[in-house]
Amino acid sequence: MTATTLATGMSLILDDVTLSYTGAPVIRSLSLTVVPGEILVLTGPSGCGKSTVLRALAGLLAPTAGRVVADGESVVSTSRDRAVVFQDNALLPWRSVRSNIELALALRGEPRKGRRATADRWIDEVGLTGFGDFLPKNLSGGMRQRVQLARGLAGAPRAVMMDEPFGALDTQTRGVMQRLLVDTWSTHPTTVVFVTHDVDEAVLLGDRVAVLGGAGRPLRALVDIPHPRKREFLGDTETRAARDEVLAALEQTDDAPTTNDPENR
Repeated sequence: MTATTLATGMSLILDDVTLSYTGAPVIRSLSLTVVPGEILVLTGPSGCGKSTVLRALAGLLAPTAGRVVADGESVVSTSRDRAVVFQDNALLPWRSVRSNIELALALRGEPRKGRRATADRWIDEVGLTGFGDFLPKNLSGGMRQRVQLARGLAGAPRAVMMDEPFGALDTQTRGVMQRLLVDTWSTHPTTVVFVTHDVDEAVLLGDRVAVLGGAGRPLRALVDIPHPRKREFLGDTETRAARDEVLAALEQTDDAPTTNDPENR
C-alpha cells in the first residue's frame, strides 16, 4: 500500500487497562473495543482520563496493568499506522503548509518524486488551495487545524487519535471543521478516536460515544448514535434520546460539562 491510499481502519482494544503517570491511577481496569472504521468519541468531565486513554492508544503511554492491542498486537510504542492530531498547534513553524504535509509522506516512505503532488492534493482536499507556501504563523487557527488534519491523514494511518482538535476554534469555524472531518473520513476511511468535552460535537461526530468517569468507574456509558451525521438531525427523536443518554451519564459525576460551554472543551 502506498501513502496515497488509506487502508481499512484498524481495531483497537483496551483490555482491563490501568493508566497512571505518577503511581496514582488515572484510569483503572478499563476495557473498551474500538471497531475498525468507526468514529468513537470519548467524553467526560475534566480529569477523567480522556487524553490519557488517547495517549495509551497512540503508544505514548504504557499501561501499568492490562494491555492495549492494535489489530491483535500489543501496543508497545508509537506507529505510523496510529497518527495523533492535537488541539495545540503541532505544525513545524519553519515548514510551509506543503512541507509539513510532505514530512508525513516522507515518514511513511513515499518516494520524494511524488510527495509534492500528493501534498498538493491534500491541500486542495482540505480547502487550502493556494496556501501551500504559507508558514503556519500566517494562517488562522482553523486553517492550521486543516493542515494538521491533512498531515495526520496523508501518512495513510489506519487509526487517528484526535485530542480536542477543534476545542480552541470559534463556533462557526468549529462547525466547518466538523463537516470537513466527516467528509474527509468518508473519502478516506480509517478508525478515529476523538476526544471532546462538547456533547453536541460528540453526538454529531460519533458512531458511538464512550462516557468516561475516572479511575473509580472508568466507563460510565457506551452510547450508539444514529446517523446521518448532519446538524439538522440533532433534533430528531432517536438522536435526542442518544444525546440524553450521554448527558445522563455525565450527570452522574460531580463535574459534568455543560453543552457548548467553552470553559469545558
